[in-house]
Amino acid sequence: MRIAGLQTAGTPGDVAANLRELDRAAGEARALGADLLVTPELFVTGYDIGERLFELARTAPLPAVKEIAGRHELAILAGFAESTAAGLYNSAVMVTQDGREVLHYRKQHLFGELDRHFFLPGDVNPEVVSFMGIRIAAMICYDVEFPEYVRATALAGCELLLVPTAQMEPFTFVAREVIRARAWENQIYLAYINHDGREGNTQYVGNSQIVAPDASVLARIERGDGLIVADVEPGLVARAQHDNPYLQDRRPSAYRSLISDPRKERA
Repeated sequence: MRIAGLQTAGTPGDVAANLRELDRAAGEARALGADLLVTPELFVTGYDIGERLFELARTAPLPAVKEIAGRHELAILAGFAESTAAGLYNSAVMVTQDGREVLHYRKQHLFGELDRHFFLPGDVNPEVVSFMGIRIAAMICYDVEFPEYVRATALAGCELLLVPTAQMEPFTFVAREVIRARAWENQIYLAYINHDGREGNTQYVGNSQIVAPDASVLARIERGDGLIVADVEPGLVARAQHDNPYLQDRRPSAYRSLISDPRKERA
């Protein structure tokens, strides 16, 4: 399977312009042989765009995303603000070329006041689904910085973790180094797809990358807009997890005493 990631500054606050960019990127990705295109976090609306986000979240972009996926004959994982009766969620949905929604994830770990002002935390863990022989799951940005969350998803069978992100300064090291560590310690593929440029008070760091189970970087774009493309090999994760058996060699019973409530210890 060939995966593409779109790093872009987008057009903050302009849903129509961002959908047009998605259309162009989908065409370019398909011309490069991609089967799946991943956008940044909240790509459809923009992220640090202020109170306009509440209104723009009501535009319901998924029909347009499905139409683009079908016309270009590839799957798309799109980051968007999801409006519900309860409030907004920072969400990502993967649609296939035949219009099926195969993944729908809401960000669980909210980062800072920017996230918490607008969004409710999701309460459903990443679902692992099969697509073209690869077991896929999704997280959003800050989620991937919690090693236990990624480890649990790898134990659930994830081979390729898709992470739309809006990583900003001064956290370039997360985009470049932490992501490689997450791939290595779980022996999985990881696609981390970021914004570039500036929105509001947020300066993004770019550095989108697709990483192999051995932590090698298959594709990276440091700054600027563009696509990255890499191939994901069925069966490679199983071989990697056999050769570097972190998951098998864990000793969960030995860790229980380390995860007692620290507040009780201080009492």
